[in-house]
Amino acid sequence: MITHPIATKRLLIRPFQVDDWPAVASYTTMPEIMAYMEGGVLTVEQTQEFVNNNAGGETEYAYALILQAEARLIGHMVFHPWFAPRTYEIGWVLHPAYHRRGYASEAATALLRYGFEEMQLHRIIATCQPENPASYGVMEKIGMRREGHFRQCIYRDDDTWWDEYFYALLAAEWHTRRS
Repeated sequence: MITHPIATKRLLIRPFQVDDWPAVASYTTMPEIMAYMEGGVLTVEQTQEFVNNNAGGETEYAYALILQAEARLIGHMVFHPWFAPRTYEIGWVLHPAYHRRGYASEAATALLRYGFEEMQLHRIIATCQPENPASYGVMEKIGMRREGHFRQCIYRDDDTWWDEYFYALLAAEWHTRRS
């Protein structure tokens, strides 16, 4: 759980506020953006519920990603405990107007730093579908390594099972790279 806003040169990662939902709905209602998300496209009502559920409290797992120069919400970052102790999962979803500008990797690197240096995490993982090269490109750019390719491991619907790439970075690798 993030205990304070995290600032980078261009971005701010902060808890959602309940009035963030219209900005979030501007991309969570887009099929091309939500194509690789397990739940798929969100309705406006589902987006409001998602924002409300992550707007403070003990159950936060997603955080608003703000472009500081415009004070604009451009996406969100996922950062939450995974199944093992001192292990978190990281992820990102950005509005398409802000793709290919390095924002996802900048924000993800900030969360890696926060996780390894402030939270003393042991491991941070990330997953995506093989059909999503933009996502695994970010994972590789920030220094994560692919540990597995799981075939047909995620149930999508009666006719569809997704493959999944599994990436991770260990604290020891982070600290070695930083020194």
